[in-house]
Amino acid sequence: MKEDVNKNDFGIFSILNKGIWEAWPICLGYIPIGIAFGVLAQKAGLTPMEIGLMSLIVFAGSSQFIAVSMISAGASMGAIIMTTFAVNLRHLLMSSSLSVFLKEVSRLKLTLFAYGVTDESFAVNYVRFKEGGWDPDSALVVNHLPNLTWIAATIMGGYGGQFIPAGAFGIDYALIAMFICLLVFQLKAWKYVLTAILSGTLAVILSLALPGNWYIVLASVIAATIVVMIVKKSGEENADDID
Repeated sequence: MKEDVNKNDFGIFSILNKGIWEAWPICLGYIPIGIAFGVLAQKAGLTPMEIGLMSLIVFAGSSQFIAVSMISAGASMGAIIMTTFAVNLRHLLMSSSLSVFLKEVSRLKLTLFAYGVTDESFAVNYVRFKEGGWDPDSALVVNHLPNLTWIAATIMGGYGGQFIPAGAFGIDYALIAMFICLLVFQLKAWKYVLTAILSGTLAVILSLALPGNWYIVLASVIAATIVVMIVKKSGEENADDID
């Protein structure tokens, strides 16, 4: 019995060790962005408790930045909900891609896993699952350790925001900088560069005709569809290349 317990303890330690090793770069990146979000949210009128609850319930950096910006602009609750919903639709695609590796996982664990899926954790877990030797428990650590880091960082920013003047340190530029970083890391082949150029061009054109921020989502969908059609027509249809 004692031998079984020791083996189990070692297994838990191994899972935590693998998950932490993969998650720490994400956590490191979340700290400055989380603090910047907390400062912006505090300037928008949210208390540290409200900021922490938002990070706990929503846990979606880009959507939280957008929501805070819309709150500052006096947008309605319905508009904020619909906008953040549209921005996070990509999570359906990410979760679908990961589901093939989680067929034997219980519903409870799937629920916990789905809650923690972000762009960064998806990228790490998808690559590790494809390489083999990766397990759902280690993937859960990758999902939730950054989650805890994000919540703590946003609360810290909420408390520190009262001591930081509005617009100081380029904090207002944090959301734009985050999306630029995400874009740069995606530019791995010509089709990604083409998608980015088409999306930007279409967004500028559509912004002249469409009200609100829906032109961004529409431009992204149209650009991605065009590039997928080009890739298929050129014969580059193998799964690794399209992913």
